[in-house]
Amino acid sequence: MPDSLAELQSAIDAFVAERDWAQFHAPKNLAMGVAIEAAEIMEHFLWCSPEESSALDAARRREVANEIGDVLIYLIELGRSLDIDVIAAARAKLELNRERYPVAKSRGRATKYLDLD
Repeated sequence: MPDSLAELQSAIDAFVAERDWAQFHAPKNLAMGVAIEAAEIMEHFLWCSPEESSALDAARRREVANEIGDVLIYLIELGRSLDIDVIAAARAKLELNRERYPVAKSRGRATKYLDLD
């Protein structure tokens, strides 16, 4: 079982190569795959209360975990296809969000950074 991003990427590469699927992994297709799989995550929570969404039974948790796995695989493949280091991209975005959402203005608020006073 891969325990690092590099190992996971290698496992994905092998899986894709065995099936000759790289030919289908244009950035456009991978981006659509991310959106579709993310929508499948959302489908599991449609009509749930916040409390219900936090208390999934084991079967539903497994289904959601499968969809999360799909999203991650597509994101890793999208990063590779565009030569984007997904870890570096996430770290850079986190730093940008630190700047946009200073603790003093955003703590306990779900307000978009443009609307923080």
